[in-house]
Amino acid sequence: MYFDLGETLLHTAGDGSTDYQPGAASYLHALRARHIRVGLITNVPPSWGTTDAERAAKLKEEVDATWRGPVPFAWEDFADRILTPRAEVERKPARILWERAKADSGRCRVVYEAETAEEVTVASSLGFVAYQVGRPHRPTFLPVGLIERLGQRSR
Repeated sequence: MYFDLGETLLHTAGDGSTDYQPGAASYLHALRARHIRVGLITNVPPSWGTTDAERAAKLKEEVDATWRGPVPFAWEDFADRILTPRAEVERKPARILWERAKADSGRCRVVYEAETAEEVTVASSLGFVAYQVGRPHRPTFLPVGLIERLGQRSR
């Protein structure tokens, strides 16, 4: 399962500080408890490094420098599954980051959650179970039990 980062899992306040979106920390904890692997598909400047790992390290530095939350962001949950653009043309909403995520997931069913309809639409068009977070009258995030059942159906 993959997420967008900004305004999906993290909120940037008017003063530039960052913290979890409401419910995001407990949601990640629940996914971890069910052994559901998570990753990020996020736009960062390609100039932040020559590899995803280098760009992810710079992203972590940037977020951690502005973090104001009482609990640190759970970077360890994402391991090496932080996908970033290698060039400007790869920035979302270009399809390439989702295609890379899908290829890295093998035959597993892949979920993507983001706050923008445009990203959800692109992910859905590529076969992801896509969910727009934070919509009124719907759960903030896709229910963990449903994600777990989707994973069982792909085996």
